[in-house]
Amino acid sequence: MSVAVGQKAPDFKLFNTEKKEISLSDYKGKNLVILFFPLAFTGVCTAELCSIRDNYSVYTSLNAEVIGISIDSLFSLERFKKEQSYNFDLLSDFNKTTAKDYDSLYETFGFGMLGVTKRSAFVIDKTGIIQYAEILEDAGKQPDFDKIKATLEKI
Repeated sequence: MSVAVGQKAPDFKLFNTEKKEISLSDYKGKNLVILFFPLAFTGVCTAELCSIRDNYSVYTSLNAEVIGISIDSLFSLERFKKEQSYNFDLLSDFNKTTAKDYDSLYETFGFGMLGVTKRSAFVIDKTGIIQYAEILEDAGKQPDFDKIKATLEKI
């Protein structure tokens, strides 16, 4: 499946660290930033999500919620969230279906790992339409948070 700005965002049903099933439809009527990240406890992923944590009020002031999604188990994500005091949901896409739906899955990754989440960012508006999409091939780079914020200011 291919995703692009202007399209309806693919729905998903994933578990958060509190073992509650979360779906895209839970955010209907709200703007949503979805951040796919490769792996919990790694340097760039930790820095990326800590930047969201430390600036979360900026996103809420722009009437948006943020979620992070990776292929890690919900148990690993639970520990990661607790250790880093993240103030937003982390969702486990252990079966890799949502990452595939959002074109955000590496076939091969470092150390011979297969099927790791690509670092990606999406802004979904209140009606479920993708307003911003950034899928990075280089896992060492972070999304353009200024463009994400600019998109949120427009919608």
